[in-house]
Amino acid sequence: MERRGRVPDRFRHAGAQLVTLIAARHAVLTGAPGAGKTTLLGAAAAAGLRTSPEVARELLKSPGGMALRKDDPLGFAEAMLEAHAREFERHARAPGPVVFDRGFPDVVGFLDVSALAVPKAIDRVCRELRYHGPILRAPAWAAIYVQDAERIQDWEQAVASDEAVTAAWKRYGYDVTELPLAGVEERLEFLESLFEPPFASGRKC
Repeated sequence: MERRGRVPDRFRHAGAQLVTLIAARHAVLTGAPGAGKTTLLGAAAAAGLRTSPEVARELLKSPGGMALRKDDPLGFAEAMLEAHAREFERHARAPGPVVFDRGFPDVVGFLDVSALAVPKAIDRVCRELRYHGPILRAPAWAAIYVQDAERIQDWEQAVASDEAVTAAWKRYGYDVTELPLAGVEERLEFLESLFEPPFASGRKC
């Protein structure tokens, strides 16, 4: 018999859609840079959930990463896609749900905001390798937005990035649910509430 979980009513005030899920295998955090995704991912990991880090930030920290993004954005997009594919495969047989910090359609959003065409190979991966579970958008949040060594976008660029990646997820047929503009504890509770059977099945052993 199918078991269903529902988002608690008290989260509706934050603008979150009511979501019904059946045995979600994944949750993906998307949305604006600097909107609290990494903080939430860290909290999820500390709570025992399996997590996958943001591949773009890891690439930017690597030697030549910033230069690649600046001088060859298409090459950077292809590197992101390959890194996402490795993470997708790494967690393919996970016994419980996995929380990803961004996913394949975020690469398309990056290309869109960079005014670059989406190569057929990237489009095909987005269509064929599918995430099964909630796609959670962290909207641009001016109150907490700060730039750093890898997060180089100004506020207007951060907003544009949010719009582009959100549109890309929807383009590939995903429903996107907004995270509440709230502290990490409330966001973590919201995330945990989306998994059924109980999220503890996704805890690392």
